[in-house]
Amino acid sequence: MSCASCVAQVEKSLNKLPEVASATVNLATERAHVELRKEIATERIVQAVADAGYGAELVALHARPRPEAQTGGWHVAFAIVLSLPLVVPMFLNLLGMHVMLPGWLQWLLATPIQFWLGGRFYRAGWKAVRNRSGNMDLLVAIGTSAAYGLSIYMLFRGDLHLYFEASAAVITLVLLGKWLEGRAKRQTSEAIRALQALNPETARVRRQDKEIEIALEEVMVDDLVVIRPGERIPVDGLVIEGRSHVDEALITGESDAVNKETGSRVTGGAVNLDGVLLVRTTAIGAETTLARIIRLVEDAQIAKPEIQRLVDKVSAVFVPVVLVIALVAFLAWTGFTGDWEKATLNAVSVLVIACPCALGLATPTAIMAGTGVAARYGILIKDANALELAHKIDEVVFDKTGTLTEGKPALTALHAINGDETNLLAMAAAIEHGSAHPLARAVIDHAKKQGIAYSPATELRDLPGLGLQAEIDGRQVYLGNQRWMLQLGIPAIELDEQVKAIESDGRTISWLANEQDAQLRLIGVLAFGDEIKPSARLAIQRLHGLKLHTVLLTGDNRRSAERVAGQLGIEKILAEQSPETKATAVAALRKQDRTVAMVGDGINDAPALAMADVSFAMSSGTDVAMHSADVTLMRSDPSLVADTIDISRRTYSKIKQNLFWAFIYNLIGIPLAAFGLLNPVIAGAAMALSSVSVVTNALMLRNWKPK
Repeated sequence: MSCASCVAQVEKSLNKLPEVASATVNLATERAHVELRKEIATERIVQAVADAGYGAELVALHARPRPEAQTGGWHVAFAIVLSLPLVVPMFLNLLGMHVMLPGWLQWLLATPIQFWLGGRFYRAGWKAVRNRSGNMDLLVAIGTSAAYGLSIYMLFRGDLHLYFEASAAVITLVLLGKWLEGRAKRQTSEAIRALQALNPETARVRRQDKEIEIALEEVMVDDLVVIRPGERIPVDGLVIEGRSHVDEALITGESDAVNKETGSRVTGGAVNLDGVLLVRTTAIGAETTLARIIRLVEDAQIAKPEIQRLVDKVSAVFVPVVLVIALVAFLAWTGFTGDWEKATLNAVSVLVIACPCALGLATPTAIMAGTGVAARYGILIKDANALELAHKIDEVVFDKTGTLTEGKPALTALHAINGDETNLLAMAAAIEHGSAHPLARAVIDHAKKQGIAYSPATELRDLPGLGLQAEIDGRQVYLGNQRWMLQLGIPAIELDEQVKAIESDGRTISWLANEQDAQLRLIGVLAFGDEIKPSARLAIQRLHGLKLHTVLLTGDNRRSAERVAGQLGIEKILAEQSPETKATAVAALRKQDRTVAMVGDGINDAPALAMADVSFAMSSGTDVAMHSADVTLMRSDPSLVADTIDISRRTYSKIKQNLFWAFIYNLIGIPLAAFGLLNPVIAGAAMALSSVSVVTNALMLRNWKPK
């Protein structure tokens, strides 16, 4: 494919298939993403692409990257060798040195360029005509054929002034431009290839007390994999033996080595640095973290943002309009001047300078570069629309626990009404047993440290935004927040002073009550503290530096929220929120004509994440949060939110720059050519330069680095 018109042809052909729900083709990645209504033979999809005039093959989701040879280089070199003797005399004539090759020699040099090296333009152009559409190849084929045909006519007529250099130079320059464009496009897709290359080809597994090396595809879940120092970890798994440091920089963007020991989770693609690890495999193939990362990046790069859909509509009529302009220019010059040679050359210039390539590449190359550099620093953007929309964000809403704080609160105090804090802790641990909530882990860990024995509660019910209800020794027990206790009608007068002291310190409180003598009575309270992440303060400062407003949205009490917001400088607080009211709060902000981002990491955030314009999920959070989010942050670092917005702004800026110059180039270049102010050779050079400059401009995004 060479331009946006080619993309439209392939999409049109694929979408004609009744089994196809939608088909999206990306010019920069040269891939099609096809969604099906029902099953269809792969051969029919490939044939549909062939009917549009192009070849296709099914790409395995997680195939290792094949070495990409830079093809076409020798074609370009040979074309340059043949065209130089034709072009040099033209420039020498401009300097007053009259040099001219014999006509037969010019024909001999130009013919292989026209029909052999330029044969691709005829083939692709003919296929476009068969499909009742047009593309860049058709414009080049018609334009250069006109110049070549005019030269043949004048050669047989005995004229000395021929135009073989125009047809030869245009084809050579277009071939050179496409070759340079291909090199640049390969660099924009480096991020994907770098991720794909992280998977080793083999793994060393321990089976029947023997270590054997097998192909990575043969590794099974629960296999024991041995990873030696310096080797890449081949699978996701759990360390069951050994201790080491692991380099996860290319997976999460974390520059410091991460300590791994028995019980730690490891991710395929990371590098084991200094110790031998024995890992039990938990995920293989498409289910590994690395495979999911690659899939997310590929999906984002092939997706079309709204701005590209507008460009596609323009591109669909671009070639027919250019053909009409060229015809009008030819007729006008012939009619007004009678000089049909000049008319032909001006029409050729119109055809050659028109460049749908730059329009087609302007957006996808910038998207590829933006999502690629984001992935390199641990930011996974689910689709192109999220990347496009993120530059408009003006309000960032943060969850507190696990997002701005470490998410690993410690149990700092116990207050039992009857003074039996051991019983209070045992009952709380019995209820929290098996829960993944950070406060639950703090209770369990504290009980273990104290050596307190307990039996897990039964009949457990999780009430989102309120707490847990369970049965212990035949009695109903309630563990949750103060709002729930008030709803249950449980008084808390006995611990009023202790609670005020805890809340004044900004700590989180859980209340424990049970049935006593057919009444609900308070047993005691548990106080939790959660440290603010070291990067949180800088993250908020950076967002304020980007002229964004910040909001803290949490289910915790007001004092706890105020403590965190005060330390970080967050402007607005919405405390004591349930999952439903969190979503309502985000919706209310959006109704104020604001573009709202939500940053969270847990199940309670999922409704709010879904409600936001752009949602961010920390990778340390739950799968529900991940699936609800537009952007996944591979490190639990809130400063990545500012990085994402910065990348989005720069990417969108590149898209606007590319589209501006692509449109301006055509709006200025085509009239100049039509009015006879551009030589076909200059027009060809300008056309080749336009698409190369668009890709090169997008490529500059690869130099982005976090602040």
